Amino acid sequence: RQWVPKDGASANGGRHRAEGEAEVTLDEFRREWPEPPDEGSASNQDYYFNSYAQFGIHKDMLKDRVRTGSYLKAILGNKHLFEGKTVLDVGSGTGILCFFAAKAGASRCIGIECSDVADHAKVLAEKNGYGDIVTFVRGKVEEVELPVEKVDIIVSEWMGYFLVYESMLDSVLFARDKWLRKDGLLFPDRARLHCAAIEDADYREERIGFWEHVWGFDFSPMQRMVIQEPVSDMVDVSALATAAACVKELDLHACRREDLDFVARYSLCAKRKDYLHALVFWFDVSFSACAPPVVMSTAPGHPFTHWKHTVLYLEDAIVADEGDELSGLVAVRKSPQNPRDID
Repeated sequence: RQWVPKDGASANGGRHRAEGEAEVTLDEFRREWPEPPDEGSASNQDYYFNSYAQFGIHKDMLKDRVRTGSYLKAILGNKHLFEGKTVLDVGSGTGILCFFAAKAGASRCIGIECSDVADHAKVLAEKNGYGDIVTFVRGKVEEVELPVEKVDIIVSEWMGYFLVYESMLDSVLFARDKWLRKDGLLFPDRARLHCAAIEDADYREERIGFWEHVWGFDFSPMQRMVIQEPVSDMVDVSALATAAACVKELDLHACRREDLDFVARYSLCAKRKDYLHALVFWFDVSFSACAPPVVMSTAPGHPFTHWKHTVLYLEDAIVADEGDELSGLVAVRKSPQNPRDID
């Protein structure tokens, strides 16, 4: 049906109503417009969950061959670990990890998902013949009840930018402590955060120098604020002017929520004489239960991932000679204003 305004002008830039097509007044159009989502629903109470109701985000993650391919390799390449097991997926999204586990022979797969996409995942499970194996529970991990007391394996793609951004790992650890059997498996079960210093004069000038003068006005006070904002971008391996260092390592079987706020020392050895403009961070995760272990890396020089790299600019460029050591501290904590953000 087409809405035609009262003044007789046609909708869609003057397109005339087709013969036999019903005319709809503005009032009728308004009455038929669907009601907005319930503001009290779980996904609307938390912008984080609401953002994951957008299909574009899931498309980006599913298209990420490094991300999704690593889970496929870890799960379907180790069917003997999944056959007859009960599997829990924390933050299951469209359910792809549940489907991998079901295909690997799991007897039961439960996905916990707080966003609206959980309803679509149920349809996908039925469509692909896993309706009797895969179940989705709508809600927050910390609030839902599962149809089982314990699970054999927890799979989760919990990693955020800078590894720990969005704090989804907190929910995985909660699920581990509440539902994972004593000898249960975690996919992945180890994670490491790395950093190196880079030469990045051109982009630093484009990003920071832009604020020197804007349309004839002095905007330089903005530079101090802009330089504090992390940048998510792909860094070419040729920009790395130092060796890398691991600043945080997590054993998911043993770590606690308190371990996710940390202060770590780094020491980076310069590989050449160059200017150092920023620190770049990336991560890798390991599926140690696999034989051989599967490692997913987001390092510079590796294939593109939707996580990209996290760049933190130094206030002033540092001149380094080959063999010089750049050392310092990196401090990470959840934001007091919003625990899904990090300072």
